[in-house]
Amino acid sequence: MNIQESHLTKNQHLQIYKLMLSCRAIDKRVWMLNRQGKAAIVASAQGHESAQIASTVALEIGKDVFFTYYRDLGVLISLGLSFTAILQGFTAKSGEPMSGARQFPTHGAIPDKKLINLSNVVGTQIPQAVGAALSAKIKGTDEVVIVYFGDGASSAGDCHEGMNFASIHKLPIIFFCENNGYAISVPLNQQIATDNIASRAEGYGMPGTTIDGNDVNLVYETTKLASRRARNGEGPTLIEAKTNRFLPHTSDDDHSRYRNLDELSNKEDPIDIYKKFLLSNNFLTNDMFEKLTNQINQEVDSATEHVESLPYPDRDTFDSHIYKSTE
Repeated sequence: MNIQESHLTKNQHLQIYKLMLSCRAIDKRVWMLNRQGKAAIVASAQGHESAQIASTVALEIGKDVFFTYYRDLGVLISLGLSFTAILQGFTAKSGEPMSGARQFPTHGAIPDKKLINLSNVVGTQIPQAVGAALSAKIKGTDEVVIVYFGDGASSAGDCHEGMNFASIHKLPIIFFCENNGYAISVPLNQQIATDNIASRAEGYGMPGTTIDGNDVNLVYETTKLASRRARNGEGPTLIEAKTNRFLPHTSDDDHSRYRNLDELSNKEDPIDIYKKFLLSNNFLTNDMFEKLTNQINQEVDSATEHVESLPYPDRDTFDSHIYKSTE
């Protein structure tokens, strides 16, 4: 599919672009807070924005179920998590909505947003998502489940067991692999013996497709097609979105020790790619871009100031949500 071929409207394009700019702005802010000693650890989404946001927007938000992994800031932004909520998670401040500031950042759950991310152990979200898809099929809810994971998780046993079970039972699930070429420090050619992770789908009897994860239109249309298959009872789909990780694996990593950083100079930013598309199609002007950027930066600054003024959770609430209340 050519990037020009899309069923997205102008307003949808601008919505996606705003989400991408918002994701990049808050990602940069939490990375800065980490360097200031105010955020414990950050797994940056920079480079993954197109894949995460276009796939989320392609689904029915509020109805479909999203299982994420630790790098999926773009999914959270697309589901409506505020800058304040995200900053509360990274700084472990009181009122954090996903886990009450008790988890790894962006982990926990927000049931009304159908957002679940229970563990940062690689691949564990995959069989959990398959279980949710089985539940949806049994209950006949017409929900589609999407589970996000990286190329490293595709080598985990949980991934293979989940895909096999989902295909056997024709479950309404999309396996969305964000392949940035590195499982922490291990390059793809030392993880798999094939060129594409999606080629494994044939062995499970499901469709698998490899796409350019920086092509917003292609990601959107591919995910939309997979969701239609799932809703029609045709079973799962494996989507491999090839993208780039612009920063180290996490804020605790030094990728210069295992990666030739010159390779990044040849990687075009997905936000720049999309901006060129919007400008060339008269969906965006440079004046609109400046106003939008300034608005987002002001909102991030305001949220940062607010969150830094918040207290940490009271120690009296340490065991909240662990034991069932007897009252």
